[in-house]
Formats: sequence, C-alpha cells, structure tokens
Amino acid sequence: MAGAFILLQILSCAILAFTFNVRGKIVWNDVCPNATTLGNGKATIDNSILSGSIKRDGTFVIPGVPDGTHILSIISHDYAFDQLRIDVNDSLSSVEVRPFVPGTPMQPPSSILLPYPAVLTPRDRYVYFVPPESFNLAGMLSNPMMLLMVGGAGMMLAMPYLIKNMDPEALEEFKEQQAKLGGIQNAFQSGEIKSGINAIMAATEEQSSSSSAQPNKGGAGSRGRGNKKSKR
Repeated sequence: MAGAFILLQILSCAILAFTFNVRGKIVWNDVCPNATTLGNGKATIDNSILSGSIKRDGTFVIPGVPDGTHILSIISHDYAFDQLRIDVNDSLSSVEVRPFVPGTPMQPPSSILLPYPAVLTPRDRYVYFVPPESFNLAGMLSNPMMLLMVGGAGMMLAMPYLIKNMDPEALEEFKEQQAKLGGIQNAFQSGEIKSGINAIMAATEEQSSSSSAQPNKGGAGSRGRGNKKSKR
C-alpha cells in the first residue's frame, strides 16, 4: 500500500510538472462594477474542463492547464465576456494570449498577441425579461385578416344605401338572385345536395338563355329596320 501511495504521488508530481497555471484578471467597468454584481462567475478552460474561481479584485488562476491550445471563457449568469485563445508552451514555460471569435478556425493562429496575464472586461448584460408589446392600432390594421373584417363590415354598412339608390329593375333582379342563393344555401345546409345542384344548374341555364336572348333582340330590330328601308 505504501508503495502504491508513493507511486501515485510521483505520477501526480509528474503531471503537475507538465502543466501550467493560467492567470488572468477581469477589469470592472460600468457594465459590471464589482465581483458582487458579477455573482457566481468562474473562469473556465475548454468548456469547463478546467476552471478557477474569481476573486474580489477580479483575478483568477486556473491550475493544471496542459500544453497546447485552449479557449478561455468567463461563465456568468448575467454578463457576457469575450473569449480568448490560450497557447501553453510548457517547454518554454510561456503562455500566449490571442483574441478568439467563436466559429473561426484554430489554425493558423492570429498574429495579434494580447498581454499576459489575460485581461477580460464585461461586454454586455443578458436581458431575460422582454416587456410585452403595447397596443398598436397601425399594426393591428396591417393584419390581412383585420383588413378583411373591416372591409366586410364596411360593405354591410354600405349595402342599404346602395340598394336604396338602385334602379327598380336592377333591385328586382338583385332580390331574385338573393332568393335563389338563399334557396341553394338552405338546400345544402339541410342535406338536400341533389336539389341544391339542380338549383345551381337552373340558375346557370337562366343566365345563359338571358344572355343569348339580348343579341337576338338586337338582330330582329336591325332586320325590321332593314325591311322598312327596302319598302321605301
């Protein structure tokens, strides 16, 4: 047991010898003035694989960061921070800090070097509450369904005035058409589909016969006038 414990200590020391402590600091500003306002935030490496707590003065240390390229992030419930690229070179005992934009390729690295220890500032505050929209008459009237409803209501209000100013013959024809439409609707509503179809066919035949009768009358009149001229 003692030998296994000693071996474990040797392995842990060897692992620590090939890792690095990444240091950084949050510079408070008007967006987030202090650590109390920040709340339970923490500095993380590679999506919280490694993390370190943030002190009151804004400094943090992430221990045990291995050699290679990593992404440094600040996890906070209320505030947004930029991400940084961290290149750890254990052989040179150095850390290089570069800007990082999510979605950009890791290679080749950016030529812009930032100071180390890494410096981050709060960029913005998350807004979780969205106030409901107030009443907007113009927005309501721009809705197509509302326009149809308003147009239909306007036609209903204007219909009595239109009927009042119609010619007697046109009014009688309009009433006949309304009566036919009412009969067809009643037939379909009562389930008498056959009678409704017959009513539609009868109305269609009447319209076709009336349209064909009008040019015949004109032709007969022209022939009558032609006969009178020939008699003269």
